[in-house]
Amino acid sequence: MTSVDTHAAADRPARLPWYRHLYIQVLIAIIIGALIGNFWPSVGESLKPLGDGFIKLVKMVISPIIFLTVVTGIAGMGELRGVGRVAGKAFAYFLFFSTLALFIGLVVGELVQPGASMNVDPATLNSDAIAHYASEAHEQTISGFILAIIPNTLISALTDGSILQTLFVAILVGITLTLIGAPGKPVLAVFESANVLVFRLVHLLMLAAPVGAFGAIAFTIGKYGVGTLFSLAALVGTFYLTSLLFVIIVLGTVARLAGFSIFSLISYLKAELLLVLGTSSSEAALPALMEKMEEAGCERSVVGLVVPTGYSFNLDGTNIYMTLASLFIAQATGIHLSLGEEMLLLAVAMLSSKGAAGVTGAGFITLAATLSVVPSLPVAGMALILGVDRFMSECRSLTNFVGNAVACVVVARWEKALDHDQLAQTIGGKAGRNGPIKQGEKA
Repeated sequence: MTSVDTHAAADRPARLPWYRHLYIQVLIAIIIGALIGNFWPSVGESLKPLGDGFIKLVKMVISPIIFLTVVTGIAGMGELRGVGRVAGKAFAYFLFFSTLALFIGLVVGELVQPGASMNVDPATLNSDAIAHYASEAHEQTISGFILAIIPNTLISALTDGSILQTLFVAILVGITLTLIGAPGKPVLAVFESANVLVFRLVHLLMLAAPVGAFGAIAFTIGKYGVGTLFSLAALVGTFYLTSLLFVIIVLGTVARLAGFSIFSLISYLKAELLLVLGTSSSEAALPALMEKMEEAGCERSVVGLVVPTGYSFNLDGTNIYMTLASLFIAQATGIHLSLGEEMLLLAVAMLSSKGAAGVTGAGFITLAATLSVVPSLPVAGMALILGVDRFMSECRSLTNFVGNAVACVVVARWEKALDHDQLAQTIGGKAGRNGPIKQGEKA
């Protein structure tokens, strides 16, 4: 070995043993948790605080991360036209693919007919089981949703845990710092230093990810049991297969056109995806997704705007679930929907899906909101799928998560704010289109 080879080998970081990789630890934790939940259900249910505690730890840092990333990203742009341009492209992407996901769920529901053989009498349904979700759904209105984006105070946006409120305040602060110019530089420097601190804290919290995934999956299997899946296997199987095909075919095509492979992206995000699977919450992996998208070559300003906004407006998995589950309830209760009613269902679902957070149960509440506006569909029919909703929540979260990762890369590419060499090194793609992008610099 030459001296050059020796130095090169010394410069390379030491390879971690297999058991030190986060995704391996999370995978093992999920398997052990599932076994405990299946064979010792009462023990599995008692482990719920482990999953809840980890999710609370991560949600504790989500608002600071969004605020600091967006503020430093916008202020680093140096001009405001870029902010509106990124937001406009992101919302155009969200609107198209969210609508496509709703339409695909509707078409698959009509073709497969997963609830056609159930023949359930609507009068026998227990509406008490879903009363809580229905009451929350009735509180969701378009005007209420818009007003909820505005926080009571600047500080409350960071303490109430609302992604959209935090994003709203961060955009205002970032714009203000840009308008101030040189006098705002010291404040920006403080925010940039705080950003480094918070992301280091995230790395520390991720050490507890296997514990959180273990507790969450043990509770899910222990409380609901794997057996509940078989009673509604047609619906669950149809939903999982549809979501899988949406990721591979639809998002895979988008990824290929953007210069990378969807399978490479999934491999790159495997630790985060396993965490989402274990906790049934895409929010649990939000900080890690934002960091990894930056590492993949997406400019910070794009990551800060696209990813948090996508968590409320780009919910592909939730949208597939909403139209598919709605048709399942109609078929199970023997209710025939006309084409006009199906289009009404699609339009209502398009509106009610906006603002649903990436947390467990949000999709079920959004479904209740949709059914309550379509007179033909009984809201009590949701009781049919309540037992398996937790299992479908995992698939919703996984699909939403991958969809937002793809959206971030695509919008960054449209904005010429993507380092293709860095993308090729991390995810795999076509390299050499442009060099590394410095903050505030255009490709």
